Amino acid sequence: MKFKGKYILLSMVMLVLGYLIAFSYQLTNEGSKGSISAEKWNKEYESRQLLVEQEEKNLELGEELHKKQQSVQKLEENLKKDKQASSVMVEEIEELRMYVGEIGVKGEGVQITLEDSSYVPADENANNYIVHESHIFKVINELLISGASAVSINGQRISADSYIYCNGPVVTVDGNQFPAPFVISAIGDPDTMLAAFTISGGISDQLVFDNIVVKSEKKSEITMKPMLQGERAS
Repeated sequence: MKFKGKYILLSMVMLVLGYLIAFSYQLTNEGSKGSISAEKWNKEYESRQLLVEQEEKNLELGEELHKKQQSVQKLEENLKKDKQASSVMVEEIEELRMYVGEIGVKGEGVQITLEDSSYVPADENANNYIVHESHIFKVINELLISGASAVSINGQRISADSYIYCNGPVVTVDGNQFPAPFVISAIGDPDTMLAAFTISGGISDQLVFDNIVVKSEKKSEITMKPMLQGERAS
């Protein structure tokens, strides 16, 4: 019985010792695990700080990009305005060149033909039955007032400096002589010009009263060549 009691006591000692060793090992592992977790936490914190800094930098870059885009947009708008202004200037210059006859022009319009009277009474002055420059001036002025952008006489372009005078049955336009009939062409709105020309008591009736044969018609297309330098009035 004494022998068994010694074994029981030894077993209890070994059990307590094993428990202490196991507890010590567990504490050691927990301490080691705690150290690893702290290291990981530090790394995670640093990563988050870097991420925050990067996000702040991206935000600053985004704001800078937005400002640059606004600047580019303003530049594009200014450039567009400049182009539009230049386009308007070009159109105005082309229109002025068209008016002075420097460039060819094509478009719809009207054609008015003036002819000397085919019948002259024996006791009348023949000059009262032929076309004079005054008749041509009346037609041209009426056409210009009603919106003609270009006018020609027998194909001869006229400008603000053109001179027209009558020498018997011949009319001279900028040094070029033309016999009757006189075909006056005008580019513009045909309805407006023809209505103004043929209005009751207007130029057409006045010409007929002066014994001039008048013919007026619309034209879907009239082509006028540019005036040569030598054809322009000096």
